[in-house]
Amino acid sequence: MTMHALSLAFLTTFEVGPVEAVRIAAKAGYQMVGLRILPAAASGEPSYPLLTDGQVLKEVRSALADTGVSVGDVEIIRLNAENDWDLFSRFCERCEALNARHVLVAGDDIERARLTESFARFCELAGRHRLTADLEFMPWTAVPDLKAALSIVEAAGHANGGVLVDALHYDRSATTLEEIAALPRSRINYVQFCDGAVPYDSSNEGLIRIARGERLFPGQGGIDLVGFARAIPVDVTVSVEIPHRVLAERVDALGRAEMAIAATRAILRASGRM
Repeated sequence: MTMHALSLAFLTTFEVGPVEAVRIAAKAGYQMVGLRILPAAASGEPSYPLLTDGQVLKEVRSALADTGVSVGDVEIIRLNAENDWDLFSRFCERCEALNARHVLVAGDDIERARLTESFARFCELAGRHRLTADLEFMPWTAVPDLKAALSIVEAAGHANGGVLVDALHYDRSATTLEEIAALPRSRINYVQFCDGAVPYDSSNEGLIRIARGERLFPGQGGIDLVGFARAIPVDVTVSVEIPHRVLAERVDALGRAEMAIAATRAILRASGRM
């Protein structure tokens, strides 16, 4: 058995609701599931009723109890120059009701000092709900690489603050496997796993398009995933995040979840982590 708990990320089965996502995770063999409560995009993304609909929350909790699957991470907090802290508070309350562990945080505020203050404030809020706040670096954001993310997390000074390392963003940014391996264990709560085509469109538009809808199953692309797997802690949760919009037109969500976990396990075996 793998040393890593495996979590089915929201984007891998992006088209299904949260109850179905939980049941798919269980059928495919994941121990955890990732859910989205707030949208990642500023526009064009539907609202997520899990934030406000008590019946949906009840059904998700029932599915979690029935399957034994737990909620790993919940998406997504985007930190801007101005933030809706009342909304963030309601978000964290929902996360706690789901017994979630981690919150994915994106940094969009280009003023570093203010972004650090906002991240520290969110860490404090998340901590009151027994959550970690995991700052994901993405090359097109105000937090473009691991060095920038770790600097903000350390400066914020909260024990529940972490750096979220996505295999795709590691490969597309000025981040090395040595830097990943050197991350303090207390600052890495989970990672995201996928592959990506090489070469690739390095424009911001291209990076976003690939990240949100053109990722590949581990082993299908050019990312050094064996090296990545060896650089992360042996007990860290691996969130399998592989959205593929074209494939979703031909293969259903359960089929893709099964393909994703099989490919991830193959890489973990190759790295000596199974």
